[in-house]
Amino acid sequence: MIKILTPFEKISKSSKTLILTGWLVLLIAMWFLTTSGEKHLFPSPGQVLKGFTDLYNEGLVVHVFNSLKLCFLSIFLATLISLLFAYTWPIPVLKAVSEFVTKFRFLPFTGLSFYITMVVHEARAMQVWILVIFLTTFLTTSLIAVIKDIPQEEFDHAKMLKCSRWEVLWQVIILGRIDYVIDVIRQNLAITWMMLVTVESIVVASGGLGFLIKNSDKFMNTGRIIALQIIILLIGLSLDSGINFLRKAIFRYSKI
Repeated sequence: MIKILTPFEKISKSSKTLILTGWLVLLIAMWFLTTSGEKHLFPSPGQVLKGFTDLYNEGLVVHVFNSLKLCFLSIFLATLISLLFAYTWPIPVLKAVSEFVTKFRFLPFTGLSFYITMVVHEARAMQVWILVIFLTTFLTTSLIAVIKDIPQEEFDHAKMLKCSRWEVLWQVIILGRIDYVIDVIRQNLAITWMMLVTVESIVVASGGLGFLIKNSDKFMNTGRIIALQIIILLIGLSLDSGINFLRKAIFRYSKI
């Protein structure tokens, strides 16, 4: 008992599972207790369960797949563009361009979407490019930070092996940091999934989870809103765990 209250104490996996289970049980118990009366701000478990049923009957699975397709397409395009900016960052003439792209992450999301809607008129393409431009700034910033953190010894080692400057770029930065790139994508995928719902609620023509949330919010259906929040959270955690598992399975040395 003292161990779980001691800072920096290492505990077994079974203890971690037990602690997590305890917190979940406490959370569920508080949920039931705080929604047991006639008047309550938070929807009851029964209302949330009904929300799941209603959403499924209204084509929840189709909307989930629409959101996943938008998410994967956006992160794929943003990754390609960001890798181009990051890998050309060591080239002096292009370094300023890459760093300039990173500054766009301070632009407000609403202003960005306004100008994109003036150029792109198809709903799905509009959603994709809003996310791609938004994500490219964050991905490029993270990837450049990965390059900056490479120890000088690795560059010196490559030079001692008589590698040319372009070979150093290929061996040390590109090949030597692929596992880091996957981890950066995993971290930014959370941003993608979070912003996805906002983008879908702005441009509702293509459906998706954002469309469902907007409709639920319009009719003040709190049970459906909480049900959707749970679905979004579970899918996001599953995507994060899946990418992290693949990274560790493909690049086993990254676990060291």
